[in-house]
Amino acid sequence: MYTHQSPPGRLLIICTRRIGDVLLATPLIRTFKQCWPKAKIDLLVFKGTESILHSNPDIENIISIEEHPNFFQHYRLIKKIFRRYDMAVSTLPGDKGILYTYFAAKYRVGMLHQDKSRWWKRRLLSKAVEFDNISTHTVLMNLRLAEIFQLKLCSEIVISWKKSDQQKVLELINTTKKLAILHLRPKFSYKEWTKEGWIGVANWLSQKGYSVVLTGDSNEFEKKMANELINSLPKNVMNRVGQLTFNQVGFLISLAQIYIGPDTVVTHIAAALGVPTLALFGPSNPVKWGPWPKTWTLSNPFVRIGSQHRNNVYLMQGSGVCVPCFKEGCDQHIRSRSRCLENLSAQQVINKLSVLIPQSDTPAKSHPSQELITSAENYLF
Repeated sequence: MYTHQSPPGRLLIICTRRIGDVLLATPLIRTFKQCWPKAKIDLLVFKGTESILHSNPDIENIISIEEHPNFFQHYRLIKKIFRRYDMAVSTLPGDKGILYTYFAAKYRVGMLHQDKSRWWKRRLLSKAVEFDNISTHTVLMNLRLAEIFQLKLCSEIVISWKKSDQQKVLELINTTKKLAILHLRPKFSYKEWTKEGWIGVANWLSQKGYSVVLTGDSNEFEKKMANELINSLPKNVMNRVGQLTFNQVGFLISLAQIYIGPDTVVTHIAAALGVPTLALFGPSNPVKWGPWPKTWTLSNPFVRIGSQHRNNVYLMQGSGVCVPCFKEGCDQHIRSRSRCLENLSAQQVINKLSVLIPQSDTPAKSHPSQELITSAENYLF
């Protein structure tokens, strides 16, 4: 087994799931890099999720594959990674991730469900961690893969950007005033808040002297929603939906005095940067998916039920005896809505903002002194 004195030379970490899962794997990556500084760490992720890793200084290469690859795509990937690594780590208990570790390295570590029907996966792994999908935060679950090696754990979620990202943001947004960032829409409708709620909060923040910035992805649904909202908002509200990369959004949020968003990856970014963050939660499990507060210790930040304040994060949970149900909305599919979020009013959110926003006027932040990452990204394909 690898140790501090005998680290692996090349390490492949496999995180083939959603972009939020990839971001929450960065504490594991940093733990390996800090404890094994000479190790070359590559990441295998789904195409479309690799952008969250751009400029991450702990990563050597990013390998991507389609979420639903055909036989030839699988073959090309396996050929590319076959026995190239000293160690391979799967952060998820799925079949494909475990198989990729088997092809990539002789020493393999991964997650396993208690389900005995997948006995063959245990035989493919050198070391296994029992996967807890309910009672352990994703950051802590990932770090258990490093505990195997008795390494000093790092719980820092890594957000980085380049000088060019800074420049783009400063060209688009006046950062001399107090900034409030509203991230309107998650990937799936069942985590979404109401348009009326966003309008009420944006108007209130504007009246309090904040420069309100709307952020979001470049897909047509989010652009349409932002365009519909902007007509009901003060003229000084800035619509930047679809105009910024994740790195640029990270830099923008680092300048803000307040961030409000649903259960989505950008909310995790805001929390990790230490910005006062109000996270709107409905069906999702806060224990597993609550935004990890900056400087949080190695324990679950949140419990399952109730609105909660932890460091720079206020997690506001929708009401209802069924909350959180862990389901994909009231109709149980990704395009359905969730009544617990639909019934959450703008005034309720405004009342909770007082927990995070100082009562006196707050000056705008100066630009952060974070070291800029200027090395070029290196992709295998």
